[in-house]
Amino acid sequence: MSCVNVPYSELEDRLNRFRKNMDNLNPEWKICAIFGKVNQFYFTGTMQNGVLIIPRDSEALFFVRKSYHRALEESEFPQIKPIKSFSETEKEIKTDKDVIYVEKESLPIAHFERFNKHLGFRDTASLDVALLKTRALKSDFEVILIKKAGEIHYNAMEKKAPAFLSEGVSEAEFGSDLIREMIRLGHHGVTRLGTYNAELYLGNISFGDSGNYYSSFDGPAGLRGFSPAVPLLGSFEKKLQKNSVALADTGCCYCGYYTDKTTIYSLGKIPAIVYDYHKKCVEIQNKTAELLKPGETVGSVYEKVMKMVDDDFNKDFMGFGPNKVKFLGHGIGLVIDEYPAIAKGFNEEIRENMVFAIEPKKGIKDFGMVGIENTFLITDKGSVSLTGDKDEIIKVD
Repeated sequence: MSCVNVPYSELEDRLNRFRKNMDNLNPEWKICAIFGKVNQFYFTGTMQNGVLIIPRDSEALFFVRKSYHRALEESEFPQIKPIKSFSETEKEIKTDKDVIYVEKESLPIAHFERFNKHLGFRDTASLDVALLKTRALKSDFEVILIKKAGEIHYNAMEKKAPAFLSEGVSEAEFGSDLIREMIRLGHHGVTRLGTYNAELYLGNISFGDSGNYYSSFDGPAGLRGFSPAVPLLGSFEKKLQKNSVALADTGCCYCGYYTDKTTIYSLGKIPAIVYDYHKKCVEIQNKTAELLKPGETVGSVYEKVMKMVDDDFNKDFMGFGPNKVKFLGHGIGLVIDEYPAIAKGFNEEIRENMVFAIEPKKGIKDFGMVGIENTFLITDKGSVSLTGDKDEIIKVD
């Protein structure tokens, strides 16, 4: 299955839903400017250098600096205009210059100033929540692409990856073998995040106690990575040893859409308590998936599940020591860490065609980390895994 241009009807529906969310959250809004390439892709179906202007009461305009011609080939968006400078947008924008709504979570100040020196808006406000709510609800078109990513992910992690693991292989070697295989199967290689200043390269590859190593990334699994300058993927120095586990927490992309999956592999004999902890994580995943159904809120699901977790198990659950995080999972779509999180305080109502990654994990002192992660689609009957259902630890010897 090859990627196809996003249909006009799809782009129109996204823009209409965004406008409705803006009306609900920011009743006084008059104009928005979208600078981020992922958000531009969401609304136009192409990823170029430019700015998307969305007025409240007139047609949206996509101004493209480079490449205008590629945008015309890829996009069904009706109003694409070539520009050489942001100054050329001024004559097309018919509104007062009071407040413009922008992506405050990610837009560099200098970039906006280069735009606004020609436009002269007096103030800015945030469109982020309205946009996150819009993207959280997937269309049938988007679900097809996410399902394809899930198929690739399942085949790579459960069927192919065990062959790349053996005593003495390094985290970095395993990670490079795994990403090569995933790309061969159809993964598009890049791993996008929405959080400011966050980055991943495929995901976390952690052998043994690397799973408990310090990590600045907002996730439960630790990793050593290549170096202090690139704390990503895995280490060339950390080798897989007998009687230990390997954790692979990876993202898979197809046509821009992601799934997220964690698999644990074992080499040799593993203590019984490790299997017990892993089984408990699987039970928590399955309970969370059972509760994620239309009409619930993600915050209520989090609180119900956490009541199942006793104090002993909660120690080093969702991260070892200082790595502990306060969520059980997250939305996923055009980025790995899509809105909303499955966490306390998130009152977003769960709706059909939302997609979530559920990732309960447990750190074990002097041993490493076990647990599970799969990506689930919300249906009218509940949630369905898109990334496989082989939840046990996979033996590689």
